[in-house]
Amino acid sequence: MKIQLTRPIAFIDLETTGVDRENDRIVEIAVCKYMPSGQYKTLCRKVNPTIPIPAGATAVHGISDADVANEPTFKQLSKGLLELLEGCDIAGFNSNAFDVPLLFNEFNRAGHFWDHNNFLMIDAGNLFKIQEPRTLSAAVKFYLGKDLEDAHSAQADIEATLDVLLAQLARYENLEGFPQTIEELALYTNYGNKVADLSGKFVYDDKGDLILNFGKHRGNPAKNHIDFLNWMLSKDFPTDTYALVTQIVDEHYHRN
Repeated sequence: MKIQLTRPIAFIDLETTGVDRENDRIVEIAVCKYMPSGQYKTLCRKVNPTIPIPAGATAVHGISDADVANEPTFKQLSKGLLELLEGCDIAGFNSNAFDVPLLFNEFNRAGHFWDHNNFLMIDAGNLFKIQEPRTLSAAVKFYLGKDLEDAHSAQADIEATLDVLLAQLARYENLEGFPQTIEELALYTNYGNKVADLSGKFVYDDKGDLILNFGKHRGNPAKNHIDFLNWMLSKDFPTDTYALVTQIVDEHYHRN
């Protein structure tokens, strides 16, 4: 490559209890230290997050509470990890938005200030999006082999979107596991998740139960925290979220 490195780049990747950068915890961390010489060494280890790992997170990365029960906590690893990252710039995939902020907060809880002013951040995920933009114009070029005329005209954009979707269905319809019904397609294009409410305060688990997706009970079945739901009813939440809360609370009191 043309860019000459003057110091190592530490590539980081985190598996976590969830996607809340402020409150979720690391269950596995990998660091690949790439030297200016071109040599690299990768270290990877599991971490006891000190909180339960939600089933949805385990479904993604395969790490359960039992897998980390005897592993060190992040606080126990923090000093050595900080020393490993000392003098390195930091890289990853979507790391600017997720891995770096979450790791910063883990260091902070462990009593260390990981000063981002002391290193550069290189995000391969952002580079991919910049060089291969995921815009409607780019989709028209990729799937239809032509330029989008009158981009950002509502009529042109929506008709182009129709053409793109039809081309996508034709391109992928014979792939194993690709949706065969409109119901399957709706689920597939939402990354396999059925929408509970549009603001994302709730999600469904594999059993179809509503799970809280925010607050101190995040990752737990909503029906197990009626006091919290009653608190939600006293606050200003979007109408569809409010309706879900009302439904769960009403069902609880009818059962009891």
